[in-house]
Amino acid sequence: MLESLRQLEKTVAERDPAARSLWEILTCYPGLQAIAIHRVAHGLWVRRWFWAGRFLSHIGRWLTGIEIHPGATIGKGFFIDHGMGVVIGETAEIGDNVTLYHGVTLGGTSWRKEKRHPTLQDNVVVGAGAKILGPVTIGEGSRIGANAVVVKDVPTHSSVVGIPGRIVAQRGSRLHPEIDLDHQDMPDPVARAIECLLEHLHVLDNKVRKLEGEGEEESAIADQALSCDNEIRQFLDDGFVDGAGI
Repeated sequence: MLESLRQLEKTVAERDPAARSLWEILTCYPGLQAIAIHRVAHGLWVRRWFWAGRFLSHIGRWLTGIEIHPGATIGKGFFIDHGMGVVIGETAEIGDNVTLYHGVTLGGTSWRKEKRHPTLQDNVVVGAGAKILGPVTIGEGSRIGANAVVVKDVPTHSSVVGIPGRIVAQRGSRLHPEIDLDHQDMPDPVARAIECLLEHLHVLDNKVRKLEGEGEEESAIADQALSCDNEIRQFLDDGFVDGAGI
């Protein structure tokens, strides 16, 4: 148990730059406290002391605002940052060095007594408010953006955003691998789709002009359309890609 606490302290110190001292980590981090309580509750659960495990888990929820079912399997180096509102279901499986932020739900989609909660492989990061629902698997090294809703399997080393979750990067095009969760660098798939449509329209406009030729009136209309096109592109750059105004 003491070794487990030391591992938790090391994990917090490595992943939260706001942590200043060992005493602060032990007394002011509900995520660490919730995980420590879960280790004991899970030990009771696997020994078939079901009520004791559930009751201890209930106390942990009351103290920390984090609900972890004692049946959930959690690996080493697990970290919950901030923590309030995190829910982890009974059949959830979490690998090593996984990070969750506040408001994350690893929930089920069935009332059957079977595997009904997600599996998170090693080194997964899940942003604030994200929901991962059902017996899906999140591949190793993947990142789930804030408030994303994931209901399908995610390949290894993928970045997922949106509702429903969409993959915006995979192995070979990883976004700043030295950063755990860099929302500002995640491309917006809607913005990218609109940009592709505009590019397609621009190509078609050029072909039509070459086929029909242009008078002064047609040239003025084309200039106006080009101006609108530039305004839309600027909006996409400022409002979607760079995140301004969102």
